Amino acid sequence: MGMFDKITGIWSQDMAIDLGTANTLVVLKTKGVVLNEPSVVAVADNKGKKTVLAVGDEAKTMLGRTPGNIQAIRPLRDGVIADFIVTEEMIKHFIKKVHKGSTFANPRILICVPTGSTPVERKAIQDSALAAGARKVQLIEEPIAAAIGAGLPISEATGSMVIDIGGGTTEIAVMSLGGVVYSRSLRIAGDAMDVALQNYMREEYNLLIGDSTAEKIKKEIGTAIPTNDNKYPVKGRDIRSGTPKEINVTEEDTAAALNPILKEMIGGIKMALENTPPELSADLVDMGLTLTGGGALLKNIDRRFSKETGLPVHIAEDPLACVAIGTGKALDQEETFSSMLTEY
Repeated sequence: MGMFDKITGIWSQDMAIDLGTANTLVVLKTKGVVLNEPSVVAVADNKGKKTVLAVGDEAKTMLGRTPGNIQAIRPLRDGVIADFIVTEEMIKHFIKKVHKGSTFANPRILICVPTGSTPVERKAIQDSALAAGARKVQLIEEPIAAAIGAGLPISEATGSMVIDIGGGTTEIAVMSLGGVVYSRSLRIAGDAMDVALQNYMREEYNLLIGDSTAEKIKKEIGTAIPTNDNKYPVKGRDIRSGTPKEINVTEEDTAAALNPILKEMIGGIKMALENTPPELSADLVDMGLTLTGGGALLKNIDRRFSKETGLPVHIAEDPLACVAIGTGKALDQEETFSSMLTEY
């Protein structure tokens, strides 16, 4: 349960936040995932004074469709804070929304951060949450949260390897005895896949498409290994004539477009395997690699990684919520996971 504040007479709900580049998920101790919204904020600029108009789902529909003085901002880039003030507003909004706008005693908040984030970036995340009204803020590293969420035995003396493909970063980590033995944070992930699809459409078909169309292509027909000749109609703007046009995209197209991104990820995985102590490498032959994050939903990505590494590859049960669920568990079982939580 939360903590009872004697002065205000209010229960405060401790919460875990997976502050992602693409989506933010909030987990409450007693209720599980209570919020899952895009990490987007719509800001209006009125003669230099900025006001927040909408956050989350509402703001995402405005991306790429706003009039001059309204901007839809994604305050996190590559998993770290790019716009401090907007992030603070976003966290505030999500905390309020979870508490249904009621006044509440300041909660204890656990937030997960990319392993590659610097102490300065981590302090910024912590300060944002404190400014948004948290009583105490602790941080947990993303792959640890992902591994806990995927149910891997990270407290034991066996090696576990997690590849968490989010929106802004791909976290690759080998863990044992509750700690990270090796980790690497690549700043390529779901967003980079969208950009690769946009570039491919421009180069191959002279077609300009927006971010949300690229994301749709990825979800509908995107694949790491083409297995059929399904077609998906894509609408965009013809570069040469400037008019709208529609073309059919195949799995072959998406595999070709995403190949450079997947190659870079595989390079990162191989490097992690080379840097893993031999005893733990032996464990990975049996345990294999576990994929979490939205990127794990890309068709055949597990087959591709398995083919290139020769190891079994499993996709976590609910890859999108995995990190959030793990963060929630770490919040819940503080005694078990206390060594993995940090403060700045």
